[in-house]
Amino acid sequence: MINKLWGFFIIIGVIFTLITGNLDSLNNTILTSTKNGVDMILELIPILVLWSGLMKIAEKSGMLNQISKIFQPILSKLFPSLKKDSKALGFITSNIAANALGLGSAATPFGLKAMEWMQKENKDKKMASDAMITFLVLNTSGVTIIPTTVIALRLMHKSANPEEIILPAILATICSSIAGLSLDYFRRRKNK
Repeated sequence: MINKLWGFFIIIGVIFTLITGNLDSLNNTILTSTKNGVDMILELIPILVLWSGLMKIAEKSGMLNQISKIFQPILSKLFPSLKKDSKALGFITSNIAANALGLGSAATPFGLKAMEWMQKENKDKKMASDAMITFLVLNTSGVTIIPTTVIALRLMHKSANPEEIILPAILATICSSIAGLSLDYFRRRKNK
């Protein structure tokens, strides 16, 4: 659906440009946008590779299991339906850590693995479990402490003070996380 919407916008833009006779503007936009997109990807890849590699090392070394044990008291309150030794908890911890550092793209594989393990433990395979819903709420609400990717983008575009968004990001993520988890808690209580 989104692809169709974007395709519609692009076609309307091209038609409007042709009608107004502004073909040079269209050519310049296509060329500069392509270059800017490639430049942005090339500048963000090292950050994502670094953090993805560190997370993979942490996973292979067993460090994620140790970290999940540290966060076990908090995670057991958020995910009461998961077993204490569930592999999903390690992936949830990794996902939260990557999101906290503002590395949404690096967090995605851990989120997918967490959902995969929660689905294995899910009794009703056709419906999302409470743990899956809570994880989705937590993941969507953002838990971002240091928005690394946004800071990198602001640096790329020559922002005078790229890290000035850290405090607003922390405040926004705290508010959204509290609101999302509160609604999820009340949903769970209502359903029981």
